Amino acid sequence: MALYEHVFLARQDLAQAQVDALAEIATKIVNDNEGRVVKTENWGLRSLAYKIAKNRKAHYVMLEIDAPGSVIAELERQTQINEDIIRYMTVKVDTLEEGPTVMMRKSDRDRERRGDREGGRGDRPDRGDRPDRGPRRDREEGAE
Repeated sequence: MALYEHVFLARQDLAQAQVDALAEIATKIVNDNEGRVVKTENWGLRSLAYKIAKNRKAHYVMLEIDAPGSVIAELERQTQINEDIIRYMTVKVDTLEEGPTVMMRKSDRDRERRGDREGGRGDRPDRGDRPDRGPRRDREEGAE
């Protein structure tokens, strides 16, 4: 059997439960046709580079699949029919990625960075900690 990564984009107005149901439907299609879904990752609601069918954002979901090509053909056929899915792409890969994908590692790293900062300033001192330089014209007069 071959290894595939199948990513689909669901409409922005769907609830997370509906997006999860779409992933379960795709998993059921693969399992019913003698394939198996190795991993499912929900990348969340993300902005699109351009509008697709009046959507500026979409829910991204990725499935790692171990199945014959006929299963993928059926999955793509069912995906085309579904009106909630605005785009999809299936790619044949040599090996499946161990652990979380790059997209999940990036979101974890971004979440950690936001949590480390207090007040959104990072390592910058508060305004009260800066030395008082006085008005601009005083500095110019002292330079002459």
